[in-house]
Amino acid sequence: MHRNQLNFSGGPGALPDTVLEQVRQTVIELPETGLSVLGMSHRSPWFLRLLEETEADLRALLRIPNDYSVVFLQGGSSLQFSMIPMNFAVPGAAAPDYVTSGYWSRKVVDEASRVVAMRTVWDGRESGYRTLPDLTGLDWDPRASYRHYVSNETVEGLQFPAVTDSGGSQLIADMSSDFMSRTFDVGAYGMVYAHAQKNLGPAGVTVAIIRNALLDRIPDTLPPMLDYRTHIRHRSNFNTPPVFAIDVMARVLRWIRDDIGGLDAMADINARKAAALYAVLDELREVIVGHAQKAVRSTMNVAFRFKDSRLDTRFIELAAEAGLSGLNGHRSIGGLRASLYNAVSEQAVGRLTAFLKEFALRHA
Repeated sequence: MHRNQLNFSGGPGALPDTVLEQVRQTVIELPETGLSVLGMSHRSPWFLRLLEETEADLRALLRIPNDYSVVFLQGGSSLQFSMIPMNFAVPGAAAPDYVTSGYWSRKVVDEASRVVAMRTVWDGRESGYRTLPDLTGLDWDPRASYRHYVSNETVEGLQFPAVTDSGGSQLIADMSSDFMSRTFDVGAYGMVYAHAQKNLGPAGVTVAIIRNALLDRIPDTLPPMLDYRTHIRHRSNFNTPPVFAIDVMARVLRWIRDDIGGLDAMADINARKAAALYAVLDELREVIVGHAQKAVRSTMNVAFRFKDSRLDTRFIELAAEAGLSGLNGHRSIGGLRASLYNAVSEQAVGRLTAFLKEFALRHA
């Protein structure tokens, strides 16, 4: 497939070419049904099989233990910001602990604080959200209902290392922008959630992986749509789910499994892409400054700016003309950002680095 533009946007992110080719066909007609995927019933045998197969593929790729439930939800990760305290904050227990490490974790805290009294255990505001703490060294309250953090800050380009041991705590992570980009130990978490529009597909579906023991905490007074048990009990089919988004996600999971060779191979590719771009940024450090401290740089989102801020706008304009789209920084911090999600190829990153060096030579 020939593309006029390569997608480096923070989201929705790029999709694999092979998946886009498949989706082009399914929008017209699914071979299995003769109908467009956009008109498929969520009660059809085809969709019920799709839900089962998608969950099975996700469980296999992530090695999800049997004592965890997997559900596909709507409302994006943003809905989970308030649903999590509604479901899992234990009345009378200590306030849940939250890490505030950037734009999205600030949003999480704002939403959660409208539902429950919560405690910020660490805030990177003084550093300008350029660094991250060691999660194991924080002053967590052992009595807290749960502990929450964002594994990858999409805006600032910060990424925590994978957690291998949470000390048995009920750790909850928003992994929206690095989910399925690398392996991680699901058993170290009480819950992991991520919306699809970075590494898994289009907007519209959110994955939640929940330790079953947490479900016993949920009060019976919640509306059914806001109760995780409802969606688990109905196998992600309580109300009309986003059939199209789930179908695309299923195809992306198969691409990771069959074309890439699994999550270890995916992580290696992502590491090479990020290393190539960061090497060029370091080479151009006389004219470019990166946002994140080197030790916590994200493999998914690379935030940077020219020291002469006038060049940021010019870079975006000329990059778009060269077929490199979505490189403007988030509105909250400005500058530039290149998002290197799973479907952004090494060849695409090569085009970006070559353009970046040429631009710096000519203009900076």
